[in-house]
Amino acid sequence: MSSNIVLTVDVREGTGKGAARAARREDLVPGVLYGGKLGPVSINLRGNEIRKALLTGKFISNMMELEHDGKRQQVIARDIQFHPVSDAPLHVDLFRVDEDTKINVEVTVHFINEEKSPGMKRGGVLNIVRHTVELLCPAGSIPEALEADLSGLDIGDTIHMSSISLPKGVTPTITDRDFTVATLQGSRAVLTPEADEDETPETEVINQKSEDE
Repeated sequence: MSSNIVLTVDVREGTGKGAARAARREDLVPGVLYGGKLGPVSINLRGNEIRKALLTGKFISNMMELEHDGKRQQVIARDIQFHPVSDAPLHVDLFRVDEDTKINVEVTVHFINEEKSPGMKRGGVLNIVRHTVELLCPAGSIPEALEADLSGLDIGDTIHMSSISLPKGVTPTITDRDFTVATLQGSRAVLTPEADEDETPETEVINQKSEDE
């Protein structure tokens, strides 16, 4: 899925830490462009454009475009490094793609329709096994999120990967089993109400016996 982000890029002549530090002093973010039929290229990106792109929440795992000398190249961000204190972007790895290039991406799972789950209404607890799922996707068909529907689920039910709809051409990278995404478990209050009720009479009997003795 395209994010409509366009980044201006320049080829970086120097390499190494010295060249990277010099770029950052000019509010440029050094990076590497690789993948496809061409070799890796050291690049500089505009710091203000990177910061703006990060604010969209679509910088990682979404198709973007690089613009250089009036030409555009589709890419996807594979990694970004941040300063440990200021959180300023320090380095970006970009991968050349087209609409059909297949890549592995981590996609967040959203859980919907909790109000339609009998188990949740009874006080059940959703135990999330996987907050994200790794998918093999065409670069032009990366879903923003996956939706796991809780409608009709009761305590003890399990959400498997097979119950989550995927766009055409998108598959999980784990293919040898129908793995668990989440389970609906009962809280202690839901599972043991009768046991708690039984404790009071038993205690009263014991206390009464002690007084009689």
